[in-house]
Amino acid sequence: MADPKETNEKYNVKRFRSVGKENPDYGQARDWLRAVGFGFHDEQRSDELIDKILAMYQADNRELTGVYVNEEPPLHALNPGFPVATFGTLENKLNVGFGEELRTRQITAVTVRGTHRRHGILRGMMTADLADAKDGGFAMAALTASEASIYGRFGFGVATFERSIKVDTGPKFRIRHEPVGRVEIADPRVLLDLAPEVFEQVHHRTPGSIVRQDSYRHHVSGAMTRDGSEDKAIKCALHYAPDGIIDGYVSYKFAGWDTKPYTVEIVDLVAATDSAYLELWQFLGSIDLVEQVSWPDAPVEDPLVWALEDGRCIASSDYRDMLWLRVLDVPAALSARRYSADGRLVLQIRDALGFADGIWELTSDGGVVTVNAADGGSPDLSMDVTDLGSVYLGAVNPVTLASAGRIREHTAGAALAARHMFAVERPAHCLTHF
Repeated sequence: MADPKETNEKYNVKRFRSVGKENPDYGQARDWLRAVGFGFHDEQRSDELIDKILAMYQADNRELTGVYVNEEPPLHALNPGFPVATFGTLENKLNVGFGEELRTRQITAVTVRGTHRRHGILRGMMTADLADAKDGGFAMAALTASEASIYGRFGFGVATFERSIKVDTGPKFRIRHEPVGRVEIADPRVLLDLAPEVFEQVHHRTPGSIVRQDSYRHHVSGAMTRDGSEDKAIKCALHYAPDGIIDGYVSYKFAGWDTKPYTVEIVDLVAATDSAYLELWQFLGSIDLVEQVSWPDAPVEDPLVWALEDGRCIASSDYRDMLWLRVLDVPAALSARRYSADGRLVLQIRDALGFADGIWELTSDGGVVTVNAADGGSPDLSMDVTDLGSVYLGAVNPVTLASAGRIREHTAGAALAARHMFAVERPAHCLTHF
């Protein structure tokens, strides 16, 4: 199946939007969502939960793609209304550093049923959607990958990282910081409205941040878990700046008395200032009867490590890739961001799918950025489009990629110059899973 926009003898492809129960296409959207759950090994979802999820998808304005078999299935097999492959997209803004944002195509809910692999379905869906995105004016596509070996062949490169941490909040937990604001406990339901407002503040100061989808506020407030029920264990604390503005929150829950050491698990920690971040951690470290705080989505470059009197309070594990970026339009993507150093680089980009292939001259002079085709010119650096996605937010060092043989340096010192130019004002971190 070379192109999912076309119908062949075995498969046909449908694209549609999320709809509610009153719409004639509701059954199609419901079965698509059940197929996604099957692909990610979720328990079978109730009709009530499906309605809630589809309502959130409507808020996100998601487009849903399903691949369907044309032939009648054998006796007792799933009916042909259940797609054998799924693909979802939505649009949001990506912070590309120094307060600049780039309209980005997000790809999610990618599944192919095991009984229909090796038929070109994934390649067909992905290449057709990337082409559609570029035609639609998107310079960048993004995803988060459940498997690391799949998406490099489609031009995606790892652009941000995260890790899991466990923090000993016993007697040696002391942060060198005098509070300037205050932290107060709140009803977690306030996060239904507050979480997007606070996150917007954080998004504008965090390179690598993508605006969150509607489900986040329901999850972090405890209003809805993955099975659709209310999470009554979730608690919430808000941080107030000196002027009374709420500029941070932490959503958390106690792991239970059977867990040793007694542990609080962070569901979401969002802070729009450095002081808010440290003061929320001071609050977490002061919770009675708790000896440890765990966080599965912590940043790799974490100021908490350096604010603690004893940095060994933090045990880190499961360092992993998070956001993957795919450049579709090199001039538009490179022009969308600002650079921390002036300079000129000629970049040769290889792209097996053809979207970004070419030689490009990037110049930054006093904040003025120009990107032009430089066909026939001699490049300073040559790289695959995957590597351009990795260095784009400054989280991956071009010098390291050159040492690994992924970037080829044709002009001495060009990789170091690229490192200085592509650096951003704060460590890149994506707080949004999708």
